[in-house]
Amino acid sequence: MTLFKGAGVALVTPFSEGHVDYGSLAGLLDWQVSSGIDAIVSCGTTGEASTLNDEEHINTVKFTVDAVKKKVPVIAGAGSNDTGHAVFMAQELEKVGADGLLIVTPYYNKCTQRGLIKHYEKIADSVNIPIILYSVAGRTGVNISPSSVAALSRHPNIVGIKEASGNMSQVVEIARYVSDDFALYSGNDDMIVPLLSVGSVGAISTVANIIPSDTSSMIHKYLRGDVKGSMEMQLAMKHLIDAMFVEVNPIPVKAALSMMDKIKSEYRLPLCEPENLSLYEIMSQMKDYGLIK
Repeated sequence: MTLFKGAGVALVTPFSEGHVDYGSLAGLLDWQVSSGIDAIVSCGTTGEASTLNDEEHINTVKFTVDAVKKKVPVIAGAGSNDTGHAVFMAQELEKVGADGLLIVTPYYNKCTQRGLIKHYEKIADSVNIPIILYSVAGRTGVNISPSSVAALSRHPNIVGIKEASGNMSQVVEIARYVSDDFALYSGNDDMIVPLLSVGSVGAISTVANIIPSDTSSMIHKYLRGDVKGSMEMQLAMKHLIDAMFVEVNPIPVKAALSMMDKIKSEYRLPLCEPENLSLYEIMSQMKDYGLIK
């Protein structure tokens, strides 16, 4: 099954005085859904899952599920470098109503491809909801090879991949190997349209935090056959996308949401406020795009 087509937002987790800010989160969810976003990804990398304890993580996903009320799928991050812990989190997030799971490659351990396949199969065997693989070697040090994606795609619970390697050759190879019902999602905001051209059905996006309507519209234009219109939107948002990665994600996008009065500008260490030059670039590109005055 395909969990969604279009734009999934890798949603930030707002904080206030060291705690999850559920009031701001409710506002973000309402705005995202009303803006036409196609799926909510809760507690992924952009959601600072690595500094949420298990209780916070599970409660944030539950709050998201309850707030969204099945209007769009809620996909919960459940990755870990400990397979046992990933299984535990996957099962707990299924219990609180997540529609699917996003599972990043195990980081730091740097397992082999054989170990990677065993890791994902163990998690997939433990739940009854669909799983999207997440390949982002720049963060984890582990790449899912096209042949491993092909092997994992045969598991009935593994239905897609968020591909954020930045390697178009690898993406094309994956597209060659997998069946039409295995969903390919862009994990790089500046490569959404290029991936659509080789069979992607959408994106799991950071920039959608601040431009949900435009991100969804760009993808659906392509899926409807308006390739030129989609391409023009991708090019128009390129500098804004670059600004969202002027420092490590989610530092810039949380700063941007704060400038839009959507959340407080608060992080958990080791993440911290952007440098002044970064803030200037973020503000400048947001002004040029028309998001702030």
